Amino acid sequence: MEREQVVNIRLDESTDEVVILDQSLLPGAERYLRLGGAEEMREAIASLRVRGAPAIGIFAAYAVYALSSRSRAGSYGEFYSQFQKNKAYLGSSRPTAVNLGKMLDRMDALVRGMASREIPEIVGAMRAEAKAIHGEDIDMCKAISEYGLTLVRQGDGILTHCNAGQLATSRYGTGLGPILLARERGIELRVYCDETRPLLQGARLTAYELLGAGVDTTLICDNMASIVMREGKIDACFVGCDRVARNGDAANKIGTSGVAILAKHYGIPFYVFCPSSTIDPDCATGEDIVIELRAPEEIREMFFAKPTAPEGVKCYNPAFDVTDNSLITAIVTEKGICRAPYAESFGRLGLLR
Repeated sequence: MEREQVVNIRLDESTDEVVILDQSLLPGAERYLRLGGAEEMREAIASLRVRGAPAIGIFAAYAVYALSSRSRAGSYGEFYSQFQKNKAYLGSSRPTAVNLGKMLDRMDALVRGMASREIPEIVGAMRAEAKAIHGEDIDMCKAISEYGLTLVRQGDGILTHCNAGQLATSRYGTGLGPILLARERGIELRVYCDETRPLLQGARLTAYELLGAGVDTTLICDNMASIVMREGKIDACFVGCDRVARNGDAANKIGTSGVAILAKHYGIPFYVFCPSSTIDPDCATGEDIVIELRAPEEIREMFFAKPTAPEGVKCYNPAFDVTDNSLITAIVTEKGICRAPYAESFGRLGLLR
C-alpha cells in the first residue's frame, strides 16, 4: 500500500524546536523527536537520526536558529559569540558532508551582516533564512528529478546504493528523485537496492521509501551488485553524494566506488545526483575530502542480536569512499546535467561560485 510522503524535518514555530523523524529506528518504528538543546541536536546528526547531506544542512540551519532564539544576550557581541559557539559545536558532528558547513556558514553570513540590528530582528531573519534553505532544497530536488527523468525509459532497471530519497533531503530526493517522479507520471521502473552495509541505509530506508511509493523494489546484498549487472537486470546506477570536488570526484556512502567500478566493467551508466550546494569549489580533488571514520561496533554488533565477529578483532569502518570522476557518466544538479571535464561543465552552469 502506498503511503503519504513522510516529513523528515520541520520547525515547530510555536516552541522553536526542530522536529525530526528518527531515521535510526526505521523501518521498524516511525518516531518523531523534538529537539531544543545543542547536545541533542549534535547527537542527532552524529547518530544518524537525521542523515543525508541536504537534510543535514536543512537541519543545521533550523538548529542554529532555534538555539539562537533562546539567547538572553544583552548585546550583539555576546549574541554573536554564542552563535559562533553553537555553529562550531554543530559543525563538528560530521566532517564529510559539505552541506552541513555550507548552511551554517550561510547563517553566519546573515548574522554578521546584521551587526547593527536589534537581536530580535536578527533572530527573525534567521528563522526566515532557515525556512528559505528548506524551500530551496524542495525546489532543487524537483529540478534534479526532472533532469534525471530524461535518463530513464519505461521498464528500466536501476541500481541504488545507500539512500538518496526524501528522507535524505526534503522532497523527492536526489538519486531517488527521478524514480519517485517517474512513478507519479506512470513510468514503471524496476529498482534493485543495495542493502548498504554496515548501517543498512538501502535495506532500511531506500526500500522503505520505494515500497511506500509503490515502486517495483528488490533488495540485494552489497556483494550481489555484480551478478545483477551481469544478468542484464541493470540499465543505470543512481546514487546521491555528500561532497563533490571541483574535478568531479564524488564522496558518497562506503561501497559507492565499488558499484561504479562494476558499472564501468559492464558498460552501465553511473549517475551521481546532487544539489549544487554539495559541490565544494574549495576542494580540488577527492584526495582533499576528509573521510569520516565510525565506531567498530557498527560492523561487529549493530542490527544483530549477538555480535557476529570475534571479540577484540580490529575493525576499519570508513563511512564514505570517493568515486573517481573517470567512473562517473554524469553528475545531475538542479542547474543541469554535467559531464566530463567536470570543472568546465560546473563552470558553464555557474556551480563553482
